[in-house]
Amino acid sequence: MRTVAVLGGGIGGLAASYYLSKSPQVTKVILLESSGRFGGWLWSTRRSDGAVFEHGPRGIRPAGAVGKNTLNMVEELGLSGEILPVTYSHVASKNRFLYVNEQLHRMPSGPSGLLRTAPPFSRPLVLSGIRDILSRRGKQEDETIHSFVSRRLGGELADIAIDSLCRGVFAGDCRKLSVRSCFPVLYNAEQRRGSIILGMLLGSGPGPVVPPGPLAQRSVTESWAQWSLIRGLQSLPESLTEFLQQSGRVQLHSEAAVTKIRPSETGWKIDLEDGVVSADHIISALPAKALSSALPPSCQPIIKQLQDISTVTVAVVNLEYEGSILPVTGFGHLVPSSEDRGLLGVVYDSVPFPEHNRPEGHTTRLTVMMGGAWFQEVFGDPESVTEDDLLARATEGVQKHLGVTSAPSWSRVVLQRDCIPQYYLGHFQRVESIRSFIKKNNLPLSLIGSSYDGVSVNDVIFGGRNAAEELLGSVV
Repeated sequence: MRTVAVLGGGIGGLAASYYLSKSPQVTKVILLESSGRFGGWLWSTRRSDGAVFEHGPRGIRPAGAVGKNTLNMVEELGLSGEILPVTYSHVASKNRFLYVNEQLHRMPSGPSGLLRTAPPFSRPLVLSGIRDILSRRGKQEDETIHSFVSRRLGGELADIAIDSLCRGVFAGDCRKLSVRSCFPVLYNAEQRRGSIILGMLLGSGPGPVVPPGPLAQRSVTESWAQWSLIRGLQSLPESLTEFLQQSGRVQLHSEAAVTKIRPSETGWKIDLEDGVVSADHIISALPAKALSSALPPSCQPIIKQLQDISTVTVAVVNLEYEGSILPVTGFGHLVPSSEDRGLLGVVYDSVPFPEHNRPEGHTTRLTVMMGGAWFQEVFGDPESVTEDDLLARATEGVQKHLGVTSAPSWSRVVLQRDCIPQYYLGHFQRVESIRSFIKKNNLPLSLIGSSYDGVSVNDVIFGGRNAAEELLGSVV
């Protein structure tokens, strides 16, 4: 293996390049990014007065093999001293709210919370658990999240809690999303144990094993629920970029949009707007649709399948208010689609990460998420909606949901176009079919990124590692 080209300089492409650069089997890695910056959706605004605002993910979970893997990388990059952990005992972990019937309701937690009836639910959640244990195993190969949860835990939980959760995680509609692809742990729990709860208690099957380094061990000892970095999560791609530049084995090219990929005698020719790159193997971290438009006609069978992987657009509105304006403290609140289709949720950023507030004077930072699967319906064409309209809608939501009457002292509106892939029913079959075509035709091509195997930062980084290891063997 002489040259590997990595397409896409988001966190997936950076991670793949990082793992490739650690192997002596690769002579050269060429990373091609179409925009002017590396890091993709990991994007932070750092104001001159010290305040930090996130326009993409704002906290990363340390749980599981994929969580440990990311923390091992963070440690290797020398970022351990910049970690901002949030423990399970923190108020942001314990208090999560739903906005239902024009009121905020704290989600029940702990044994006492599960045993009593707490609005917006009409009965104790423990009854849903009993229903799950008594329910039969599903026979379908795939099922929507809403159907799965309704069948096992009851319609009310699906309509309110799960609908809201899917809007918060995927900005998507639980009545269309696949449980097998979006929540494989739940699907596997039922398949292996016949119950979500028994699967959670007894384990839902073997998964990848990642030995934890000191930082990952610390996250377990200290019981972290999530973490960020002092200067925002953009520090992670920045540190990766710096590592790759210093490695001497990776060429990083920004403003390098891939227009066409053509087979060659030794692998691929990659056409850019201002030149051609040759590679023995391609690892594509491009969104599925972007890859589909670059592939040669010989890949026609998978071009259509790649185009069928949909994405949604999310408006992220960062707001800063003077003083303490929250009526409750917690991580934030989510909004079911039955309550407000356009507004997905509000994160109370100052609660989990007060270190990101400006040091001088007391302020409250919030982020309002809007649109997703409902963007067109509520706001119209993303190309024609104005920032002023989105800001007005966000501040109106904060006023209505949290009773905040003052205007924000600072705001930023970012429209994240096509930012979250939607794993609709049958997604796993589509991905299997695409990969089996690649294997059957011996194409020197690997697919990674949020279009395929999970949308979280941890999933995408782990996908980069897997692609490097499938190519070269162990890279850790």
